[in-house]
Amino acid sequence: MEERLQADVTIIGAGPSGAVAACLLRRLGYSVHVLERTHFPRFVIGESLLPQCLQNLEKAGCLEAVAAAGFQSKTGARFQHKGHFESIVFDDKFSQGPGTAFHVKRAEFDQILAQCAKEQGADIMFGMTVTSVDLATQQCQVEAVDENQVSHIFESKFVLDASGYGRVLPRLLGINKPSELSPKSTLFSHIKDNISDPDYRRAETLITTHPQHRDVWYWLISFSDGTSSIGVVGPPEHITPFQEQGIEGLKQAVNQDPYLSGLLGEAVYHDVPRQLNAYSGNVSDFWGDGFAVLGNAGEFLDPIFSSGVTVAMQSSDLAVRTLHRHLQGENPDWDKEYVAALRQGIETFKCYVNGWYSGDFQDVIYSHVTNHSVKSKIASILAGYAWDVENPYVAQPQKRLNALVALCQE
Repeated sequence: MEERLQADVTIIGAGPSGAVAACLLRRLGYSVHVLERTHFPRFVIGESLLPQCLQNLEKAGCLEAVAAAGFQSKTGARFQHKGHFESIVFDDKFSQGPGTAFHVKRAEFDQILAQCAKEQGADIMFGMTVTSVDLATQQCQVEAVDENQVSHIFESKFVLDASGYGRVLPRLLGINKPSELSPKSTLFSHIKDNISDPDYRRAETLITTHPQHRDVWYWLISFSDGTSSIGVVGPPEHITPFQEQGIEGLKQAVNQDPYLSGLLGEAVYHDVPRQLNAYSGNVSDFWGDGFAVLGNAGEFLDPIFSSGVTVAMQSSDLAVRTLHRHLQGENPDWDKEYVAALRQGIETFKCYVNGWYSGDFQDVIYSHVTNHSVKSKIASILAGYAWDVENPYVAQPQKRLNALVALCQE
């Protein structure tokens, strides 16, 4: 006989967006079931947090636990192309808020957030695969099977999809939508970096533009234990040949950049190679009767500016604020209060992602323009404050970026 469990809200997925949403809902007094297909800890990409995240973590009651975990502090991003370096220091930002963040191994980070949610009273069930949904306001049903293939029915007033790349509701409801971004592929791994260069800055995410192909780039995210995450991203025609060779392909890709080749000359590639293809995604509807879609389950852009976890947490905050009004019997405007508010930041990030791959924003990053006022506003966006409309580069992202590109290209 099917087990039926009831709560105010059912959340699909226990990653950052799901855990933060669960914490926020519990702090408002709602009962929450969280259904997670995998078991924690588990490997996930998206390891470079932005300062904006710390505000979301504090609001959810998780910041103290994250700060105590010993993660590598992150102070900014350093860009490298053919030996030319430029740094963006988050603390020099225009927007108010934290000026540092962390490099995190997601296996540990996600487990900390899930534990925070459990300590605040959320009921998290691992090994649960959602198989069907029946969504209607105030009487939602989510069916999931456990690892023994036993079916469970979760009844609630509302469902939040925080399933990330699993995109559970977009698949089940037929609301998946192709991304506007061109398909990209990536190959990545963890390494024992053995970096001895005294000028290397572990507290900055290193972003390297390929010496020949400007739409190919590398990340190097260093952790506090002497290991790093290394990855290469670009159009499939450039990345697929590396993917086919596994860990040796990743080494070959790294060695195509002279600086990275030297920096990681003593690195030990001890982890298995991992890859993602055509990872960007979108949805036709971010909400509907009885549901809302959060984070990567809705729209995921690209790893270039580490916006994924920031968008995920911000989506949880905005959705829970709107959902609270809904559950209190009010009639919130989901399109305005959730979708439009969330898209403010997504569209800002998207503008700069497109600018990166076209080369225009790279011209800005690698230029010698030193106007502090402009640089501080760009630093704010790269620090995750993409919802601060007091920043003109957020209020009018494309117009401002176009003007800045023209100036730098002159």
